[in-house]
Amino acid sequence: MRAVWGALAALAMTVGAAEAFQPAIVFDMGGKFDKSFNESAFRGAERFRQETGISFLEFEISNEAQREQALTRMATRGANVIVGVGFGFNSPMTRIAQDFPETKFVIIDSVVDLPNVRSVVFKEHEGSFLVGMAAAMASETGRVGFVGGMDIPLIRNFLHGYTQGARYVNPDIQVIANMTGDTPAAWNDPTRGAELARSQFDRGADVVYHAAGGTGLGVLQAAADAGKLGIGVDSNQNYL
Repeated sequence: MRAVWGALAALAMTVGAAEAFQPAIVFDMGGKFDKSFNESAFRGAERFRQETGISFLEFEISNEAQREQALTRMATRGANVIVGVGFGFNSPMTRIAQDFPETKFVIIDSVVDLPNVRSVVFKEHEGSFLVGMAAAMASETGRVGFVGGMDIPLIRNFLHGYTQGARYVNPDIQVIANMTGDTPAAWNDPTRGAELARSQFDRGADVVYHAAGGTGLGVLQAAADAGKLGIGVDSNQNYL
């Protein structure tokens, strides 16, 4: 993720010469090898390490309670720039950043309005508009699918952009959409992702797009098994 590489590079320049620069990154549910959102952040951090020679601390959370614990641990271990990958870090980072005012924090996909926090957000609806256009142009049935992860406004933005892009190409196209769930577990349930994709194929969709993190791996596998088209997100998933 270029955003992580850029944020670390920019913040490295703000650390005083007498102060060692020690970045840290806390990955969201699904882990740094989720082949999607977390992994793109990991690749950005790795690029920073390779180009600067500066190593980074890291932690992969496995439950919600670990968010605040991980941020605190990194701050107490001396990290002076801490990246939280995902909107789920909003509330924990709001609290911890105030406890460590001299530490700089970065949050991805959310906004924390504090002087020592840099918020990195995207125009996900714009990219999804182009995805919707591509899906509509590839579809032979006039029906395309969408599988979201956790049902939150951010993922609804992906869906809305996708729908508008598809309708720009074909005003009569049908978009079949499902969200995986309403808890963070929705990001890491490939079995459920495959079930939702298959149900959309059964209803006539011949292209499916996911914005579902690790759950999307099941979506793409179901598309491959059915001989349909699957569109990935966050990372290049062509090889899946």
